[in-house]
Formats: sequence, structure tokens, C-alpha cells
Amino acid sequence: MASSKKLVQENYRLTRTFPDFEKFALVTQMNRCAVSIPSNISEGSSKSSDRHFKKYLEDSLGSAFEWETQLIIAFNENYLSEEKFKELEQKIKQMQKMISSFKSGLQAS
Repeated sequence: MASSKKLVQENYRLTRTFPDFEKFALVTQMNRCAVSIPSNISEGSSKSSDRHFKKYLEDSLGSAFEWETQLIIAFNENYLSEEKFKELEQKIKQMQKMISSFKSGLQAS
């Protein structure tokens, strides 16, 4: 979860550089998705069953994929460099794998 919290920080730093007209569009969407990732993991960890926790992990994973899509859109609009895009894309893909693996581990038990 620490890496997902770090992604939130990086996302906020990134979206502060976006054009003002994106403030209530892409910026809001990306911020909500980024915050949703660790929030759902945290909330799910408080649930009494793996079945309930799994649902929150699925929501977290969905937010991670949504955030990745929004990152691609931001890159296509030239809001970030290719270097930064590749760095963040690698981080979100790694996070998606971690969440998926954790979810799979719950399914096995």
C-alpha cells in the first residue's frame, strides 16, 4: 500500500502542472482514481471476510486501470514528457500486478 500512497503524491504533483481548463475534468478524474487505489485497499483490509476484501481489491484494481487510461490521455495531450509517462506507466502496471496477485491469493484460500 505504501507504493500506492506514493503514486497519489506523484499524481498530485503531476496534475498541478496540467492546464487550468483541465481542473474539473482530467485533473479531478486522475486525483480521484489515484486516491481510490490505496483507499479501497485500506477499507477492504478492515472487512471480516476474504470475499469482502476481494471486492475492495477489485475496486482498487479498477481504479488503477482507469488511472492508467487517464495517464495515456494526458500523455497524448502532451501534458507530460515521454520519460515521465513511461516511469508512471511502469509503476501503475507494477501496482496492477501486485493487486491482482494479492487478490488471487485470497481466492486460493
